[in-house]
Amino acid sequence: MDFNVVGYIVYLVVSVALTVWVARTLSRNGRIFLADVMHGNEKLADAVNHLLVVGFYLVNLGFVALYLRVAENIGDTRGLFDALSVKLGVVLLVLGVLHLGNVYVLNKIRRRGVMERETTPPVEPRGWLPPADKTPWTPPAGGPAGA
Repeated sequence: MDFNVVGYIVYLVVSVALTVWVARTLSRNGRIFLADVMHGNEKLADAVNHLLVVGFYLVNLGFVALYLRVAENIGDTRGLFDALSVKLGVVLLVLGVLHLGNVYVLNKIRRRGVMERETTPPVEPRGWLPPADKTPWTPPAGGPAGA
């Protein structure tokens, strides 16, 4: 039995399965976040979500394919597990870094939108009204209460 071929097969199956699972999880749970970022525009949120998932697949599956080759021949089961643990660990780290990068960028966009909403008054001003009473305020006679 060629341990390199077994390693390739296991690596590809696990890496592709992890990529698909993470992409589906991010797509399903990120939709609500994207809708908030896009100010409730569901169609735009769905479109951006789909584009992010496609990009996620392209980057991760491309990395998995490029990282497939084993530098040395695997001679036994222990070597197989060693090679797989390193390769799958790197794939998981790349998945995590890409996820954090997406969340960071989307959070920056969301914060900008929240700041814009907070600076816009809820009701448009209709003009200036002068104060009702122009006499200056004076404290009540007798001093502070309880004195």
